[in-house]
Amino acid sequence: MVNTIYKRVLLKLSGEALSGNSGFGIDNETVMNIAQAIKKLHEMEVEVAIVVGGGNFWRGRTSEGMDRTTADYMGMLATVINSLALQDALENIGVSTRVQTAIEMRQIAEPYIRRRAMRHLEKGRIVIFAAGTGNPYFSTDTTAALRAAEIESDVILLAKKVDGVYDSDPMVNKDAKMFKTLSYIDVLNKGLGVMDSTATSLCMDNKIPIRVFGLENPDNIIDVVLGKDIGTYIE
Repeated sequence: MVNTIYKRVLLKLSGEALSGNSGFGIDNETVMNIAQAIKKLHEMEVEVAIVVGGGNFWRGRTSEGMDRTTADYMGMLATVINSLALQDALENIGVSTRVQTAIEMRQIAEPYIRRRAMRHLEKGRIVIFAAGTGNPYFSTDTTAALRAAEIESDVILLAKKVDGVYDSDPMVNKDAKMFKTLSYIDVLNKGLGVMDSTATSLCMDNKIPIRVFGLENPDNIIDVVLGKDIGTYIE
């Protein structure tokens, strides 16, 4: 058995992470690569829950005239599409997976029930939480923090397109400095774009550490759980 530093993890994937280089929709090869990394984690007997964003299909209002609540519900539906795609990829490689949605849609997924989610994890199934919190005005970052607290996750693994948290946008500023460690208060006071303030505060209140790292190599997920010092650690 491989020694891992975490027993149960909450993996937060952005919707864009599933789109590959196109930035929109779902790239099958990219999704399969992510699924293979998750399978390796599963084989190491780590309990894995996942929250997926929906930004590869829908992000915010298309115009100022659109109702914010309607736009947020549309975003929740986008996360369901991504969750089903990831579930399909995982089950195609032999990993038992359940999707639970915060908005009931029984024909395609289970409703979110905390005790059932915990039981799935204990039985070695991957659980994907879809449709956000089920409420408008809350991001999928907040969903990740909330679900991590509810299932008593050891850590949130925040997989992004950049390899950590920087003091400015590394895509714009080549001299941007990456932080190796941060406190929750640092993230809030400096206005760093890691998670929104609601999600960060929820992690702080419940003492849930966050590891931010790049997903350009999906095996980074494995390295983090093995204790390798990559990305930025927030506690």
